[in-house]
Order: sequence, then C-alpha cells, then structure tokens
Amino acid sequence: MKREAGLTDFESDIRPLWALAQAGDEGAYRQALERMARRLRAYYRRRMPNLLDDVEDLVQETLLAVHLQRGTYDPSFAVSAWFTAIARHKLIDLWRRRGRREDLHEAYEDDELEGSPLAAPAEDHHASRDLEQLMKALPELQRQAIALTKLEGLSVTEASQRTGISESAIKVQVHRGLKRLADLVKGPNP
Repeated sequence: MKREAGLTDFESDIRPLWALAQAGDEGAYRQALERMARRLRAYYRRRMPNLLDDVEDLVQETLLAVHLQRGTYDPSFAVSAWFTAIARHKLIDLWRRRGRREDLHEAYEDDELEGSPLAAPAEDHHASRDLEQLMKALPELQRQAIALTKLEGLSVTEASQRTGISESAIKVQVHRGLKRLADLVKGPNP
C-alpha cells in the first residue's frame, strides 16, 4: 500500500481499511479492528505494567466503544487520533473505578510523548495549535467547562466543585461549547 505524505505507516494502513469498513465492508472492518486491537494492547501494556491481567478486558471494552461510536468518526481526522481518544477515555474510566488519580495524570503525560503508537502523526503539531485556536473562539465558561471535563477528564461533579458552577450549568456549557466547536470546524456552509 502506498504511503500518503505526512501520515504514519499505521495511519496510512488503517485509513483505507476504515473507509471501506464505514462503507459496509465486513472484511475490512474485521481487519481494521484487529489492527486497532494490536495497537491497543501495546498502548495499555505500557500504561498499565502492574495490571497486565486487565489489558485484554480494556482492549475489548475499547473495541466495543469503537464499534458503538463508529458513526461519530469524521473522515477529515486521523483514524488513529479518533480511536486514541476513545482508548484514553477507557483508561481514565479504569483509573477512576480504581481510584488511582496519580495514574490518570501519568496516562495523560505519557500520551504527550513522541512515538506513542496510538498518537496522531508526530508531524501533526498543528492539531494542538488548531485546538487552542478553536478553544479561544469559545466564551470563557464554555472553554472552561470543556477543558475540565473533556481535556482534563474531570467528572461533571468534579468540574462543578472546582468552579463553583452548578452541575447542570457545566453540562449546558459543555454541550453548547461542543456544538460551537463542531460548527467552527465545519466552517461556513456553501
């Protein structure tokens, strides 16, 4: 398979498979999930060296979430970045269930390292800058609610306690902010 300019080998391999899978090709879907599973196992093993018995369960839980959320995939973004976000959320959920806040922060720090097998291509430093620019376009309350719940991984209750804003207001601000971000990403309608 020819490698597309600016894409990692994994991304240039998974992208066409995922496109076929999204179009209904069951064989491509199976292959894409198998490749994702291999990446997920390595990802989780590195982040959970003392919980190797839980790796396979978390891989399966993540693949189920990928299956259930496949309709949310936007083809303008890297497949690896999309399912990395899902994997990261599943890992955070595990740490929350176990009450391991320090490991939660380590998981986020590890994701910033170059060469992460699930991260978006290393050449794509524009994504962080793009996110920063998009976030700056939001009103302060929306930006803060999204940063706390979606970027830092706090629960709505924790975000409410940190800001002094009610839980329902946090939910509303997140909802409105995500809708605004989606509109900004889509750009003006032709």
